[in-house]
Amino acid sequence: MTGRPLIGVSTYLEAEARWGVWRLEAALLPAGYPRLVQRAGGLAAMLPPDAPRHAAAAVARLDGLVIAGGPDVDPARYGAARDPRTGPPAPARDAWELALIEAALAAGVPLLGVCRGMQLLNVALGGTLVQHVDGHAETPGVFGRHPVRPVPGTRYAGIVPEEVRVPTYHHQAVDRLGTGLIASAHAVDGTVEAIEPAAPGSAAWVLGVQWHPEMGEDLRVMRALVAAAARPARRGEEAPAGPHRHPR
Repeated sequence: MTGRPLIGVSTYLEAEARWGVWRLEAALLPAGYPRLVQRAGGLAAMLPPDAPRHAAAAVARLDGLVIAGGPDVDPARYGAARDPRTGPPAPARDAWELALIEAALAAGVPLLGVCRGMQLLNVALGGTLVQHVDGHAETPGVFGRHPVRPVPGTRYAGIVPEEVRVPTYHHQAVDRLGTGLIASAHAVDGTVEAIEPAAPGSAAWVLGVQWHPEMGEDLRVMRALVAAAARPARRGEEAPAGPHRHPR
């Protein structure tokens, strides 16, 4: 590969946004995401919600994929009744991002899930979520920080081997892990803070983190994604099939 790898980032679709004299429907992405991709050596491309049938075509044009944070995943996606504290559903975004995840796993395209993105990765592989946890989003609209401990021997621990304080804002978390996934970091209270395939040496580059690296200064996770996206053998055709990958 020559040049910077192209990293797609999923976006919000909001009924109304304001800029200048305009108040219109808009596809939005917090600026921290493209800035993090750029600082890590990649080119950022925004992926607004689209028909799920177009996900494979979109992923085929990318070198790497980031599923961004956002609203709560619809509990119906993992067979649970809605908790009163769960936010309103975002069905179009759920469907699009789940299709993007499936396409990335099928094609072996490096994939990073951030906060909601990690939760969707878990749901896509048959896992479930805790619909409310305390202490990880204490002030509305304000990111907190707490320590995260890596699990030795995991891909995440190879990227960030020490305990670090991370920017955090979420009230849901991984419960039962999806097929082929393991926890690769935890908060002090035991909350799963990172997930990845159980056999990282034989699978495409896949990682989910519960925190928001785009709100911090640590580039290591995004640099690892960009490095994986830059490798010539990043596609599933040239990588050994892992238990999580679907056949073409």
